[in-house]
Amino acid sequence: MKLDTHNDYAARMLRVLNHMQRHLDAPLNIERLASIAHFSTSHFHRVFKGMLGETIMDHVRRIRLERAYIELVRTDVPVTDIAFDAGYESLEAFSRSFRKTFGLSPSQCREQQHWSRRFPAAPSAVHYCGGEIVEILFDETGAAHMNVRIENLPDLRILKVRQTGPYMESATRAWGMLCAWAGPKGLFGPQTMSIGISHDDPQVTRPEDIRYDAAITAPPEVAPEAPIEADTLPGGKYAVITHQGPYEKLEDAYAQIMGQWLPASNHEYRDTPWFEVYRNDPANTPPEQLITDIHIPLK
Repeated sequence: MKLDTHNDYAARMLRVLNHMQRHLDAPLNIERLASIAHFSTSHFHRVFKGMLGETIMDHVRRIRLERAYIELVRTDVPVTDIAFDAGYESLEAFSRSFRKTFGLSPSQCREQQHWSRRFPAAPSAVHYCGGEIVEILFDETGAAHMNVRIENLPDLRILKVRQTGPYMESATRAWGMLCAWAGPKGLFGPQTMSIGISHDDPQVTRPEDIRYDAAITAPPEVAPEAPIEADTLPGGKYAVITHQGPYEKLEDAYAQIMGQWLPASNHEYRDTPWFEVYRNDPANTPPEQLITDIHIPLK
């Protein structure tokens, strides 16, 4: 019998949501949340954003604000204390965010003295409940809107250079170094694959710690020279998704893949490097026409 991956993902995410509801005052610990969902930390944020429609931090911030709304209406706790409990360092910042979310100030909310509003709509329809969420329905239509194909790939020998820092900056540096070395050697032939490997999720990793590898495929007789290194991308089954548009939009594509397509697909990812294959040259291609094949390793 095939594993019902979508229901499995929904159940795992439900455990995370209930944990977050019960521990709103605790520091946000991505590693702990990922372990509850049985996802690797590097992939968890994309699964969460894809399924819930908002980042983990945005979700927690919104749920804390909704709790603050209820506390203002139903308790006499000082507004400043409620603001700090909601994670804000100042009453001014809390008031700005509160008004932007609910359309009234904290003092106006307290003056109501009764529950008279519905919370604004949320992408996932998950709101603060003060108890336990027993069921949540996730959209299962993501796969129908994505160009996904399953491919079995051989091991790929690559020559790569790694740079660390904000994603676009490190990618630019890495490609500059790799091209300066490989270009004069004539290594960019018709069969050469230009590959990018992002080892860290930029939503949960400090910008200065994000690792990016720029790589090209190369035959065994081509030896690397520092800072270029040889490596192997493992073969096997991959989901390949073609993305057209600016590289800055790739993160949205990953969220859609992990949060919508994968849970509905009856496939599970394996924890080996994801990679991108760039099909045209950004130096002479308009951003909206850039073609990137995203490769997600599957069990």
